[in-house]
Amino acid sequence: MLDSRTVRKAAAIVEVAKNTSLRWRHRFLTLTKTDRPACLNGIAEADETFLLESQKGARDLQRPARRRAGKAAKRGISAEQVCILVARDRTGGTVDFVTGRGPVTAVQLKTHLTPILAPDTLLVTDGNKAYQEFARGQGISHQYVSVNVGERVRGAVHVQNVNGYHSRFHTWLRMFNGVATRYLANYLGWRWSIDQGRICSPETLLKAAIGVFHT
Repeated sequence: MLDSRTVRKAAAIVEVAKNTSLRWRHRFLTLTKTDRPACLNGIAEADETFLLESQKGARDLQRPARRRAGKAAKRGISAEQVCILVARDRTGGTVDFVTGRGPVTAVQLKTHLTPILAPDTLLVTDGNKAYQEFARGQGISHQYVSVNVGERVRGAVHVQNVNGYHSRFHTWLRMFNGVATRYLANYLGWRWSIDQGRICSPETLLKAAIGVFHT
């Protein structure tokens, strides 16, 4: 798992069945994914990224089967895509949430971001109006960059930190040739655990797998 092996490759290396490899992967991640900061401080960037909804491995599909690496039938963001909300402060503390299908809403932002933003945090986002509505409603300091008109940086106001994290996540995820949406939270936790060497030894990963962190 530290080497981000696929299920089949991991099974071959450890000499177990493919399904055993899959089961143990997610057993290791059940508690590992919960090792997150309780609160973001200072400047916290938030932005969404999207993945095509996947029912990979499901016995009863809720839609016609899609070819591997298939594309959405509709252009832009739609209910065919799953929204991942990522918030990250300038110290590297990161939290993420699978908010559901389609664009993120102010109600979803309130549910997920309110508990993890310190009272004096400055929230920095793009120009998505859902963030503006959320920040006004919660009394949170908020600045945004108008990415749609080419504004990317305005002094300390930018979302390059969180967008860089998105990029690393998508590059890493492509190695697995698509993941089931029902496992997406586990893969987000896996990526966070190894991002920029946070966990780099088998001992530390095994401790995280049983819920022992920062020792």
